Amino acid sequence: MKKLLITRRIPEANIAWARARFDVTLRDTIVGLTVGEAAQALRDYDAILMTIGDQFAAATFALVPAPRCGVLANFGVGYNHIDVEAARAVGVAVSNTPDVVTDATADIGMTLILATCRRAGEGERIVRAGEWTGWGPTHMLGTHVTGKTVGIVGMGRIGQAVAKRCHYGFGMPVLFFNRSVKATSVPALQVDTLAELMGSADIIVVTVPGGGANTHLIDAAALAAMKPSGIFVNIARGDVVDEAALVEVLAARRIAGAGLDVFAKEPFVPEALRRMEHVVLLPHLGTAALEVREAMGQMALDNIMAWVDGKPLPQAL
Repeated sequence: MKKLLITRRIPEANIAWARARFDVTLRDTIVGLTVGEAAQALRDYDAILMTIGDQFAAATFALVPAPRCGVLANFGVGYNHIDVEAARAVGVAVSNTPDVVTDATADIGMTLILATCRRAGEGERIVRAGEWTGWGPTHMLGTHVTGKTVGIVGMGRIGQAVAKRCHYGFGMPVLFFNRSVKATSVPALQVDTLAELMGSADIIVVTVPGGGANTHLIDAAALAAMKPSGIFVNIARGDVVDEAALVEVLAARRIAGAGLDVFAKEPFVPEALRRMEHVVLLPHLGTAALEVREAMGQMALDNIMAWVDGKPLPQAL
């Protein structure tokens, strides 16, 4: 029986399925593997079901030129914590879990748009603190969402799912920036530059993959191009945004607000962001629904089983 390491607790249905087919070691912690721990795992296990925070960087594979492990099945669509080329160079296949996360992540994008624009987080804190003194015509005025122009950075599966919700649900004109020409099923206009998108839209939603060329794609210049009334939403990866630059523009009120589900050094969130009332902060809830997480777990396990059976990984990277 192949030895499988599951680096973080996944849904019980997935664990039971895995234990029926593998000799399973389950790390019951929310802390990711360090480089050293990840290297040891490559030596000790045939397969690893891992996720964000587990450090399978180039330095990890450099420590283990001939790993026992033959497959890394990433629980999640984002894989900027894995050096896929370095893994491939030592014979380790890598997969992720696209498609099943699309709708749930887009839903969180809409949650952040609505919560940030309508000041829902701030309003809830006022009610809970017993500080609400009553309704008034100018109390807690926010940004009306319906009909506003949304600008989407990255028009992949998740970007298109956000566009669908914005266009059909809220009558929002859709603009997008994508490095390659992209056809969309939703009426949308592709603009030529990121600066043009940032300056033209009322609400910006970032959905690009993390890492690589996308690191700090949203930098100080991009943020400076936004309208003073603009709302910024990130459901991609924290490293896509220059977090210090975002803090600066928010602190100076050069944009109206931000909704963030991801951060540069999770779970660390800068105190400056935590203090700001015009920022909505979520603890990486993008796919946090049981049926979605079960589907992700099964997809990861199906990729491992394909490797065991000598078949191509269905979601190979």
